[in-house]
Amino acid sequence: MAKTGKCIVIGAGDLRVGEVPVSEDDFVIAADGGWNYCGILGMEPDLIIGDFDSVSKEEAEAIKKLEEKIPERVRRLPVEKDDTDMLAALKEGLARGYREFRIYAATGGRLDHTLANIQCLLYLKNHGAAGYLIDAAGITLVIANETVRFQKSLAGCLSLFSLEKKTEGVTIRNMKYTLENAVIINDFPIGISNEFVGKEAEITVEKGALACLISYAGL
Repeated sequence: MAKTGKCIVIGAGDLRVGEVPVSEDDFVIAADGGWNYCGILGMEPDLIIGDFDSVSKEEAEAIKKLEEKIPERVRRLPVEKDDTDMLAALKEGLARGYREFRIYAATGGRLDHTLANIQCLLYLKNHGAAGYLIDAAGITLVIANETVRFQKSLAGCLSLFSLEKKTEGVTIRNMKYTLENAVIINDFPIGISNEFVGKEAEITVEKGALACLISYAGL
């Protein structure tokens, strides 16, 4: 059964927020080095998961003590594995019934990690959930076989990139650059740097998946 709260995941990328809103129904997962960020943010994670290869010796010792005291709050993964620590955290959230994921400290740092985390958003979408990479500069989400609307108060840029060879039936309304039933392919960046214009924007994808990167105005 789907949970009413959100699954909040703290990664080990660049921490670009000063606080993370958490409600009573939310479930907080620290993915590997995200455990240290939870301390900085004054958060107590419900679960810590990872191979802990990106934590300091002192942090590793603290995690080990917590594992000995409350073993159900720590899930230790092997260093050599197919799933990234982030994907393992998202799978855990899905298994617990969560269908909305807010992911912090998952961008910046190594580009390969950022790209992997965008792929994780597509994994969530393909498993009936919605995920958002959030930092102080903007939000990244995946739009697939659906219509997504954005509040008219948003200001800044929006860029779209096809996550498949081609994404079909793309319609963009109430933005600076519009499209009607177009095809966006993955080797031509036609969807970059669109702009909000003070109206409720709308993006439709009939077949395929787009990575949607929103950069707030002034950043």
